[in-house]
Amino acid sequence: MRPFDYSRVTSTGDATAAAAEGATFIAGGTNLLDLMKLEVMAPDRLVDINHLDLGGIEHRSEGLRIGALVTNSDLAADDTVRRDYPVLSRALLAGASGQLRNKATTGGNLLQRTRCYYFYDTAMPCNKREPGSGCHAIGGFNRIHAILGASDHCIATHPSDMAVAMRALGARVEVQSPTGDTKTLDLGELYRLPGDTPSVETCLQPGDLITAVVLPSPAGGTQIYRKVRDRASYAFALVSVAAVVSVEDGDISSAALAFGGLAPMPWRDAEVEAVLIGEPPSELLFDKAADALLSAAKGRGSNDFKIPLARRTLKAVLRQACEQGGEA
Repeated sequence: MRPFDYSRVTSTGDATAAAAEGATFIAGGTNLLDLMKLEVMAPDRLVDINHLDLGGIEHRSEGLRIGALVTNSDLAADDTVRRDYPVLSRALLAGASGQLRNKATTGGNLLQRTRCYYFYDTAMPCNKREPGSGCHAIGGFNRIHAILGASDHCIATHPSDMAVAMRALGARVEVQSPTGDTKTLDLGELYRLPGDTPSVETCLQPGDLITAVVLPSPAGGTQIYRKVRDRASYAFALVSVAAVVSVEDGDISSAALAFGGLAPMPWRDAEVEAVLIGEPPSELLFDKAADALLSAAKGRGSNDFKIPLARRTLKAVLRQACEQGGEA
């Protein structure tokens, strides 16, 4: 690990000012420290933001405001989250280990870097790590890589479970800039697809700090998070589905679906949801939804299996959600 400076801040203004000058934020550090040890990232200065007033879960009449420093464990255990947003609690508990969840923060979870083998190996070319060097995952071992939203420059996937559930719930992200201005983004607006600049992963500008995530009022319906992975714990998703589905009078009245393990960002496709809404549940309908999701899917060899796996997983989740919703 290369030498670096370390400092603590007690105000968001000091934090954003330092970051605007090139410093890197650190909170839980569960991803950043790994990357520093491997010299994938080598910041000259770390700014510890753990003393900022960004903790706490605020229960509002119109929803929930989650501070950026709330740990994954605390968020998953919150009574309101467990009752009104169970898809989020389940997604959090499906991620990493208990030790990591105790340290990992809400803001950091959204911004964690890809787990691509070649991104982590500095001896290999990687456009995300070193722009213009190439993507060895294309044509290499790409079993965990993207089948949606990728490009000829990068096929890495976003690893977060939490972000997939939050995308299905319609989460918004509060951001403060070094000037003190604040803005609120839809979670989907936070991320950028790789295109020809895969090193640019989000729309955040230098010094921008995520201060909170806001969830709208509970949507009701049946909420499911299903994660398909190589082993039962401590593994990233090959395919995951977060679903919030309501059935009324025999028809699907609302559907919000987000997907993990398939794309460079937590994936949500309005066309998939539009296929379902207003229709009675059936295997034919579920196949149509899967067709809409996978119409542009592209395997790269080792990850070809993700296309039929995503189809089966989506259909199983929709079947379960509609059966439970019909019983309600």
